[in-house]
Amino acid sequence: MSKADPDIVALDVARALAEDIGSGDVSAQLIPADETAHARIISREPAILSGVDWADAAFRRVSPAVRIEWAAGDGDSLFPEQSLCLLSGPARALLTAERVALNFLQTLSATATITRRFVEAVEGTGAQILDTRKTLPGLRYAQKKAVIDGGGANHRMGLYDMVMIKENHIRAAGSIEQAVRAAGVVARDLPLEVEVENLDQLDEALGAGVKRVLLDNFALDQLREAVRVTAGRAKLESSGNVSLATVRDVAETGVDYISIGALTKHVEAVDLSMRFID
Repeated sequence: MSKADPDIVALDVARALAEDIGSGDVSAQLIPADETAHARIISREPAILSGVDWADAAFRRVSPAVRIEWAAGDGDSLFPEQSLCLLSGPARALLTAERVALNFLQTLSATATITRRFVEAVEGTGAQILDTRKTLPGLRYAQKKAVIDGGGANHRMGLYDMVMIKENHIRAAGSIEQAVRAAGVVARDLPLEVEVENLDQLDEALGAGVKRVLLDNFALDQLREAVRVTAGRAKLESSGNVSLATVRDVAETGVDYISIGALTKHVEAVDLSMRFID
């Protein structure tokens, strides 16, 4: 996902603007319709920028006359009081689009920023930081783009692009082997991953020929043993209660991937603001 899909961006922005504007921006009507203005968006804290396409689309959907000059791009490191962009155009349009544009920038930059911290924490280990499906409803694509901007990688986008056999699938199918066999019939062309909760289930998954296994809430010694017994026969992913304080230890066990729901569900918005200038 190197570049945002403009159709998805447009849908996200249209929905957000409709939610905010409703029947009309009554506060913006206090400003003369022909008034023009200049503004800039500023970062108030260190962060990783993400969401430029969504902010662009918000301003330009309100008025194509808005002009934006970006001084930073997705994935760039920001510092306090840094000017991210200069805007010019109808004052009403700048005011109307302001909050939606900032909401996208603040939320997506938050995901990119925490992702970058995790990526830096495991640098040199060979482990790759992944996101999950634990995203804000309606913003999955945007947040997964933000993970990329932060230097992480995407797990499956949804229920349609990977077969993920989890605990309840195993129970319903009868066993790991039976679930894997069924996956070979209904979705043989898709990637397959099996979630296991202990070393016995790992042995069962490996015996069924599974090439990617998610180790759910394994302790560090269990992760090391899983890496040892797997011996390269499958890619291993660690998941469950991983924090910045523990992620390096997890990575050093030798797992290939570490998936972290907090990247997209524990969002603390980056502090950004828009200010009119002369």
